[in-house]
Amino acid sequence: MIRKTAIQAAIALSIATSGAAFAETITIATVNNGDMVRMQGYTDTFTAQTGIDVEWVTLEENVLRQRVTTDITTKGGAFDIMTIGMYETPIWGSNGWLVSLDDLSAEYDAADILPAMAGGLSHDGTLFAAPFYGESSMVMYRTDLMEKAGLEMPDAPSWAFIAKAAREMTDRDNDINGICLRGKAGWGEGGAFITAMSNSFGARWFDENWDAQFDTREWSDTLNFYVNMMEDAGPAGYATNGFNENLSLFQQGKCGMWIDATVAASFVTNPNDSTVADKVGFTLAPDNGLGVRSNWLWAWALAIPAGTQKEASAKQFIEWATSKDYIELVAANEGWANVPPGARQSLYANPDYQAVPFAQKTLDSILSADPTNSTVDPSPYVGVQFAAIPEFAGIATEVSQEFSAAYAGQQTVAEALAKAQAITNDAMEAAGYR
Repeated sequence: MIRKTAIQAAIALSIATSGAAFAETITIATVNNGDMVRMQGYTDTFTAQTGIDVEWVTLEENVLRQRVTTDITTKGGAFDIMTIGMYETPIWGSNGWLVSLDDLSAEYDAADILPAMAGGLSHDGTLFAAPFYGESSMVMYRTDLMEKAGLEMPDAPSWAFIAKAAREMTDRDNDINGICLRGKAGWGEGGAFITAMSNSFGARWFDENWDAQFDTREWSDTLNFYVNMMEDAGPAGYATNGFNENLSLFQQGKCGMWIDATVAASFVTNPNDSTVADKVGFTLAPDNGLGVRSNWLWAWALAIPAGTQKEASAKQFIEWATSKDYIELVAANEGWANVPPGARQSLYANPDYQAVPFAQKTLDSILSADPTNSTVDPSPYVGVQFAAIPEFAGIATEVSQEFSAAYAGQQTVAEALAKAQAITNDAMEAAGYR
């Protein structure tokens, strides 16, 4: 009996050692947005199903962009999966820096991905990133404060109405700002907001000859309108506020309106986190009657850098995290309002999700954004809140810093625009566009 037990112990040790040898840990870089943080809470389910461990590197949005860009351009190999978006994916895919996802399983049903998302995450018809969630932008507003101001939110508001409502909803004595908007430097933070806004004012980054357009009346109108409205009705320090800062302000009841990512709707209506959860309405992003609204198009998506030694495990995770089953898992535990939105057609065909108050407005906003025709006058680039060229991220980061300095009162709007014009034209000339 003793000998048999010793043999059994040796076999068990051998199996355990063998299992440890084949167990893998994948490293994922992601953004510190609510849906991505929520996904991390379900990672144990994935590990239990597959035996694959997951190590997370969770970063603020600007830092994430810098880290993953540096890693992939230097072939650093720090990550097996990167959280990237519609700007990086086609460029990096065309450079051969990402693994194709065209061979995902039939059960995954890649054809179910919303065409707007699949198109923005592909290059030459090849999918290089799978959307964890998709978004546009829209107006989120306090229904009680709108009523108190004696106003009624239109289904498709103008910027003139938004500015009027913002000023009338502002109550400094009670720490209520009529409107909260991004001003934080970063091409994907405040830069994304002001670019989308500028589209509706008739502005564009470049004309058809790739000449910068910041010396135009349209850009001057955009920035002056924004600054004047925020000075009158925005929070103190708005020049450093991004998505997460404005989300916190809105949840605390300190914003009458917030124009930002549609994905925020689940957070501002969650009674566990939001003090105004039962007082929120939704409508389309504003326009100026020029035929272009100020909503963007984006997806936070999961991609695999070429050269990873763990491609098979990384694909398993991507299939799990962006699947219909994952959506069902979140719905079962946290309700349909909290599932990752904007990625799959089947979600918007589901009667359970159709009952969510912001579902249809999110879909309407996504479908109305056109990356191939985002400006009033013709432009040479694809993208709503960005220009899909490799040089854009660096240029737009610098430009957004000048804009934020103007928001903070460190320089005038005219000075910021003059610097943006010079920065952009110099960079484009150096890159051979001009």
